Amino acid sequence: MQRLAGSPAPRGGRRTGPGICARREAIILSVDNDITPENSEILDEAHPLQGDAPVKPESPTFAELGVRPEIVKALAEAGIERTFAIQELTLPLALAGDDIIGQARTGMGKTLGFGVPLLQRVTPPSEQPAADADGEAADRTKDVPQALVVVPTRELCVQVAKDIADAGKHLGVRVTAIYGGRAYEPQLAALRKGVDVVVGTPGRLLDLAEQRLLVLGRVKALVLDEADEMLDLGFLPDVERIMRMLPEQRHTMLFSATMPGPIIALSRAFLNRPTHIRAEESDQGSTHETTRQLVYRAHAMDKVELLTRVLQAEGRGLTMIFARTKRTVQRVADDLADRGFAAAAVHGDLGQGAREQALRAFRSGKVDVLVATDVAARGIDVSDVTHVINYQCPEDSKTYVHRIGRTGRAGKEGVAVTLVDWDELHKWKTISDDLSLGMPEAPETYSTSEHLYTDLNIPANAKGRLPHSQRTRAGLDAEYVDTEGDHGGRKRSGERDRRGAKPAEDEVVAPRRPRRERSRTRSRGGVPADGTATDGATDGATENTVSAVPDAPAEAGSGPAADGGTEGAAKPRRRRRRGGARRRGEAGGEGGSQDSPADDAAAS
Repeated sequence: MQRLAGSPAPRGGRRTGPGICARREAIILSVDNDITPENSEILDEAHPLQGDAPVKPESPTFAELGVRPEIVKALAEAGIERTFAIQELTLPLALAGDDIIGQARTGMGKTLGFGVPLLQRVTPPSEQPAADADGEAADRTKDVPQALVVVPTRELCVQVAKDIADAGKHLGVRVTAIYGGRAYEPQLAALRKGVDVVVGTPGRLLDLAEQRLLVLGRVKALVLDEADEMLDLGFLPDVERIMRMLPEQRHTMLFSATMPGPIIALSRAFLNRPTHIRAEESDQGSTHETTRQLVYRAHAMDKVELLTRVLQAEGRGLTMIFARTKRTVQRVADDLADRGFAAAAVHGDLGQGAREQALRAFRSGKVDVLVATDVAARGIDVSDVTHVINYQCPEDSKTYVHRIGRTGRAGKEGVAVTLVDWDELHKWKTISDDLSLGMPEAPETYSTSEHLYTDLNIPANAKGRLPHSQRTRAGLDAEYVDTEGDHGGRKRSGERDRRGAKPAEDEVVAPRRPRRERSRTRSRGGVPADGTATDGATDGATENTVSAVPDAPAEAGSGPAADGGTEGAAKPRRRRRRGGARRRGEAGGEGGSQDSPADDAAAS
């Protein structure tokens, strides 16, 4: 590890302060990561905090770096004793209160890289004064957040909140996840009980803060996870508004696997003399060496057939398939389910309960194929993902890195397959050049190509449907779904799902729009066809009469007026014709009557 030098003094008498970012060159810190997967410690039991990332035997422990004993104990219970590469470099600076831009490849322990300093800075309820200045017992329900973590997606919000809560469980730190797609009431109830750390998405955070339901004026530490996505054009206005609600004096940390140059330059506007830390050698790529990358040029009409062959490869475990649009994701998931694969979909049109149901089923192994948009490519940590398939070519190299980063994590081996259509070849060449993959050309491949079977070790008898003998997964229906408080993504009433089953009785569905009541009466010359006219019938004919025959001139002495009809009887309603006034004039001349201006107005 390189030795950290002291901060250079400002040149030319330039003033610096809490609100001024004194630009300095980033300090690149790196460690050797030449660790084989056999040296990685893997937990036998599933736990949100997993000690299975590469750790060098000589790496310092958390206790040696000055981490609180309560946090060290919680990490030890999860099998984590020594620091990972990114944590070894960030903790000394973060614990000292320096602003940090942390960068490490996916699956290398970035969450604890900012989570541990965050917990270290928070004052737990047990250490806060038991009484106020007036001598009265302190009300812990009035505690406001001391630390804030902002993340781009709901799934990542839940995961980060769980990891921080587990790491700080012996401190008694109260952690709350605030994200959209769910009802307000449970989140507001958690805030009213008092909270120390808030993890949230920008939209819901701003909503509650502007309603004065979330107080951000006492935040001492701020973290932007997946910072490049948070500072992208889509999130930048929301992030700036959140920043203006925070105190000037605060500790700020930015973490991500990819950090383009313009994003780094932009991030310096939010940080005070930040240090840029990279937990890899300067000549290392952005992708894992343990991930085998393959690319094929596939026709759109043959992609699903090719996909079914890839999913029958020998040794395939959990698999994630990425597509660009929500419609494509749902269509691919439905096609795979019809062909016998245990598949689930995650995209923005689904309610939050359905999205969480799919992720739970995928983590527990009830489904082994998860089809998703890029919402699941950011920071979602699922163990034992062996294959990642890009059903559609990613938009850029950054998206590609985050997608294939779901496999090959923590030193394990993985396979990444990218399917490129003819009109996407230029896009793939750009990705290959940016990441130095050395694969600018994609070989033309079909579901019957021999090299596909050879590259992925696919059985020669593999067909487009999964054999019944291999359909051993419980499926998505075996996982419960919590739709209480869902906002959006609801099905229409009575709509059948992709398996042909109707929604459950307790499922939240959007009601049908009630049909408009219409009363139709067949009439002739404004008089009901049966020759009777009552007050009610006449009024109904006035409002909802549909003439079934051509208009005929009204004869003298006929109709309700001649019979001494009631006052306010409807005038004959005329159907509009082509030709307008000319034809009406001709009809009037032949019938010996002329329409008055009032009749014209009524007819039109």
